[in-house]
Amino acid sequence: MKDNAMHGKQCLKPFKPLAASLALEAVPTFKEPRLIGQWLLWLEQRPNEGGRTSAFIRPWGLNEVAPQELTPAPINLRSRVHGYGGGVLSTYLDGDLLLLAWIDDCNGCLWTQSWKVLENTKQGQQNWLRPINSPTCLSTNEHFALADGLIDMRRNRWIGVMEKDGRDFFVSFFLNQKNQTPLVIFRPQDFCGYGVLSPDGDHFAWVEWQQPSMPWEESQLWWGSFNNEGEIQAQKLLLGSSPDASRPTSVFQPIWLSNGEILVAEDSSGWWNLVQIAPQVDSAIAPPCRRIWPIEADLGMPQWVYGMATASFSGDKILSLRCQEGRWSIVLLGNEGLVTELDQPFDDLAYLCADQDRLVAIASNPLQEIGLLEFDIAAGTWQHTPARQPVLDEEHISIPESFWFKGFGGELTHAWYYPPINWDGKPAPLLVKSHSGPTAMAGIGLDLVIQFWTSRGWAVVDVNYGGSTGFGRNYRERLKGGWGVVDVFDCAAAAQNLVSVGKADQECLAIEGGSAGGFTTLAALCFTDVFRVAACRYAVSDLISMTRETHRFEAGYLDHLLGSWPENRQKFLDRSPLLHAEEINCPVIFFQGMKDQVVPPEQTERIAQALRSKNIPVEVHTFADEGHGFRDSQVKIKVLEATEKFFRKYLDL
Repeated sequence: MKDNAMHGKQCLKPFKPLAASLALEAVPTFKEPRLIGQWLLWLEQRPNEGGRTSAFIRPWGLNEVAPQELTPAPINLRSRVHGYGGGVLSTYLDGDLLLLAWIDDCNGCLWTQSWKVLENTKQGQQNWLRPINSPTCLSTNEHFALADGLIDMRRNRWIGVMEKDGRDFFVSFFLNQKNQTPLVIFRPQDFCGYGVLSPDGDHFAWVEWQQPSMPWEESQLWWGSFNNEGEIQAQKLLLGSSPDASRPTSVFQPIWLSNGEILVAEDSSGWWNLVQIAPQVDSAIAPPCRRIWPIEADLGMPQWVYGMATASFSGDKILSLRCQEGRWSIVLLGNEGLVTELDQPFDDLAYLCADQDRLVAIASNPLQEIGLLEFDIAAGTWQHTPARQPVLDEEHISIPESFWFKGFGGELTHAWYYPPINWDGKPAPLLVKSHSGPTAMAGIGLDLVIQFWTSRGWAVVDVNYGGSTGFGRNYRERLKGGWGVVDVFDCAAAAQNLVSVGKADQECLAIEGGSAGGFTTLAALCFTDVFRVAACRYAVSDLISMTRETHRFEAGYLDHLLGSWPENRQKFLDRSPLLHAEEINCPVIFFQGMKDQVVPPEQTERIAQALRSKNIPVEVHTFADEGHGFRDSQVKIKVLEATEKFFRKYLDL
């Protein structure tokens, strides 16, 4: 193992503006890493294979060796549950036998395959496991979606979530039967997921939430036991709140500890903090929970997809990711309340998993792109394996600067400011980034698209507008009822703040965003006069159409962001950029996938035509094979190059 050393560092060429093709090179995206015995297993989404996702494995700590692919093409690991999926792979290791179960996007079915660990493995070899059988399809190809499964080996079955006919179920499939119809083992009131088995296999804990709430707004932790038929019975509410509660609470990622207690993050304090709770079989009263580390920091994140993880445990050690003021770290929670921050340089972290005094996470920082972080807890050493070799020398990277400014309602609001490379101290062109979600956050891992702009003399500000994650529940709830107002004000205020201190040129202010960030971008053009040019990717412009066209998972989200429909109809009308296009007075470039089911192409064309009728310069670029969110790296390169060309033209740069 290389202690505290970057893998594959190389000498780089002298500085020059970063090419879009290099910034958006087809680099794999790592997802859902996990430790299984001596093995490190993870998923890779590969843009050069049309976004196909596959599973890879290698011995933990050996990042110099080539991993073994366990699910080669045409297998594509992807779930369609709730539109966003996640949680596509389940594993079980018994001695030298590894069982995999996965959701394949080719037919949406559940598949399984078993592998045997080869004896006398050598560091130079590439095949560490041998398949015992061929992939086997366990489910029928019907109109349902599966995700978020686990292996219940005691009952020889897979347990997971099924979405069918507009509702969720917990279902099971036996591991040794082909083409089964799913066996329903529990029917929740609405949404469910994040199920975990107790150490003895007798009990099950899970999360539920109900419309109109999103899971990070109001959700509940439930617990039950299995009957002789393997169904979940004697269900009891342990934590959390329902949509009609006077004090909303969200729970995140339950974990069943080896002592029989459940570890979970909940935010009744205003922050996602960890608590432990010991469910009682014979008690009708919810057992008390113990907050193991009260802190004004988030130890959870919004549950957009299954498979997310910010906490894990190894023996008697609890490990967690912690977010304070937009920066993540890893902390070890030991006995008697002792908390230790692990000494490692990464502050943009996700997908934590620990076992046997080891941990893995997806990690990056302002100087290094996303990669697999492996940390030896006992030795205090780490190694980081990025998806590719570094493409910029460190002195040619713009480092984000944290700054706070007065946002909507006078509230202190956060942003990350990136100065231009070789800045001469004069006001620079400024690009304001409005992140998507809108319940997301501006991360600080090395983003080569941002570096594309700073290498060309631009400053960039990535705004954590009110509603963003990572600053507690009150910060998230600033956007409640205020979408299109709070976010717009904050993005404009960030730009004006930088103008006032001489870092940005008042006449060269640009704004860009995609999806919900595209909505914020358009609303900023409609309702402020701050920006001189804009770029929108698959931007939401018609809020009324969203009430009819959005999918089930987000069907109630607008109730939080704007208010219930149709009671708040006027608010929807007042904030829809499509209905206020006459207020836009600057050039706009649009990018639209023709297979987009969230923002129909017709919506983008309508607002573009409204601008053309005013003789506002407009470009619309469409992509026949793209949906909501572009996957093809060549498309992303075209978008970035066209945006820069458009900005230069209309800002006269």
